[in-house]
Amino acid sequence: MAKQNERDFLEELLITPSPTGYEKEGVKVWKEYVEQFADEVVTDAYGSAAGKINMSGDVATVMLEAHCDEIGMVVQHITDQGYVYVNKLGGSDSTIARAKKVFIHNKRGRVVGVTGNTAIHLQDNKNGGGKQPAWKDIYVDIGVSSKEEALELVQIGDPITYTSDTEFLSDDRLTARALDNRIGGYIIAEAMRKISEQKKDLKVNVIALNSIQEEVGGFGARMMSYRFMPDVALVTDVTHATDTPGIDQKEHGTVELGKGPTIQHGGANHPKVVEFLEEVCEKNEIEIQHEATSVRTGTDTDSIFYQQTGIPSALISLPLRYMHSPVEICSMKDVNALVDVMVKAVLSMRPDQTFGVFEE
Repeated sequence: MAKQNERDFLEELLITPSPTGYEKEGVKVWKEYVEQFADEVVTDAYGSAAGKINMSGDVATVMLEAHCDEIGMVVQHITDQGYVYVNKLGGSDSTIARAKKVFIHNKRGRVVGVTGNTAIHLQDNKNGGGKQPAWKDIYVDIGVSSKEEALELVQIGDPITYTSDTEFLSDDRLTARALDNRIGGYIIAEAMRKISEQKKDLKVNVIALNSIQEEVGGFGARMMSYRFMPDVALVTDVTHATDTPGIDQKEHGTVELGKGPTIQHGGANHPKVVEFLEEVCEKNEIEIQHEATSVRTGTDTDSIFYQQTGIPSALISLPLRYMHSPVEICSMKDVNALVDVMVKAVLSMRPDQTFGVFEE
C-alpha cells in the first residue's frame, strides 16, 4: 500500500461501509494505515484490530480504544414481487429510514436501492399515516419485478447502509454517515501516529484497539481487553452535542460543538484516571467539557473496565450532532483536541504507571 496521509485516510475510513457484524472492509482500511507506524498490528477471530508500539523492559501498557462499526440495516425477507424487507442493525432509527437511497452489500460488491415511501397524497392518515413506521414495514425497491430477479442480486443477511456522502460544511464542520464511530478510529490512529513520531519521549507500551460490534453490545472490546489486560484504557466515542433546537439541557446536560471533547465522571470512569486527564488538559491548555454518567456510559468503556481484576478506564467523548443518522456533524477542532489529549496523556505516563482509588 502506498503511504497515505491523514486527510486521505479520514475520508476513506468514513466512506468505507462497516455495519455492525460486517466490519471487515472498514477494519482493513484502518489496519493498513496503522501498519505504517505501529511496531505490529494484530487481529482476533471476529475482526477487531490492534496496533502496538512496544517499549523494552517491564513497563506499563496503555490502551486507546474506539469501535469501528456503524448502525445500518440487514436484508430480512424478499417478497414474490422482489421487494426487500429489512431489519435494523444496532440503534437505527426507523423514523428516518424511508425515502432514502441505500447500498445493499453482497459478496460481489453492492446493489443500489431506495427505501419505499408512500406519497403523502396516498397515505391513510386516519389509520396510522405519518406515524413512526415499524421496522417490519420498511422495504427497499431494487428495481426488479420478482423474487427470482432479486435473489440474483441480494440474499437474506446482506447488510445495508445509507449512501450519504462525506462533506466539509466549512473548514471546521464535517458531516458524514458514520462519524459514530469511525471518527474514533481516526482519532486513535492519529494519536498512535503522533506518539510514534515522539517515541524518544515515550515510557509505556501503547495499544490502539479498533473494536467490532459496539453497537450491539461492545463485544469486540470485551474480547480484546480481556486478551491484553492493559494497565489503563482511554476510550473514545461520540457523545450528544446538545446545542441544537429542541433538546432539554436540564435533562441531557450541556455539550457544545467546537468547545472541546468531554470527559465523563462516574460509573465505569476511574476517578484517578479522570483526574489524571484533567491535569493533562490543564497543563497543556486543552479545552474540555464535562459530562456525568448516570447508570452506564453506553460505550465500550462499560465492556472494558470490569475485565478480570479491573482495568482503570476513562471515556473521552467527541461532541456529535444528529447521532445515528446519515447526516451526523462534528467539529474538526474537537477531533484534533481529542487526539492531543490522548497523545499528551500517553507521553505523561510513567514506566510504572498505575491507577488505584486509594493511591496518593
